Amino acid sequence: MNKVYPSAAAALDGIVRDGQLMAVGGFGLCGIPEALIDALQASGVKDLTVISNNAGVDGFGLGKLLQTRQIRKMISSYVGENKEFERQYLSGELQLEFTPQGTLAEKLRAGGAGIPAFFTKTGVGTIVAEGKELREFDGHTYVMERALTPDVSLVKAWMADKSGNLVFRKTARNFNPNVAQAGKITVVEVEKIVETGALDPDQVHLPGIFVHRIVLNETPEKRIEQRTVRKTAA
Repeated sequence: MNKVYPSAAAALDGIVRDGQLMAVGGFGLCGIPEALIDALQASGVKDLTVISNNAGVDGFGLGKLLQTRQIRKMISSYVGENKEFERQYLSGELQLEFTPQGTLAEKLRAGGAGIPAFFTKTGVGTIVAEGKELREFDGHTYVMERALTPDVSLVKAWMADKSGNLVFRKTARNFNPNVAQAGKITVVEVEKIVETGALDPDQVHLPGIFVHRIVLNETPEKRIEQRTVRKTAA
């Protein structure tokens, strides 16, 4: 089975459609699948519910899909870097399901592991728990959270072999493995592709069984979300 596709557009062809539940890897602008997001924007699909830790920034990352109004709802833990996100949410144009960051990671991990739901203390007594089942264990109250299983997951990795075994780099790993495992169909953007067998099995971060399509992007922009520099000493 050939998992390598010639372009991001080709990798999304036939699997994305209006109204889907999608998950996108990354944390801020670190480890986001830039080429796949651009291809998703160009596809014109709309009414998407997107699971992502946050929504990029204005004009980059998922911020591009907000500008073109292709996202109907976000399932996120942080949205503070995007003014268009704020405007759409406060005006009632965009739905938002706030989820604590660790809970969001576990909802994706559980989805990939075939676990339909789990109990956590996080959010008990807050709006996070409203409308959800509460249960007591050993004298403590927990809230039930449902797992997430997106129709399509878009992921960024550093390297893949042709079977889809993945290697991530440093903090760019972040949510990407969980997003990849949870997706019914997972598309991965990488900077390097090697032959199957070229990777040391002990260095593989995610096995290829979770990966369905691969696209090469050798020169991603990797924009820095907030550049902070130290003042030069006098």
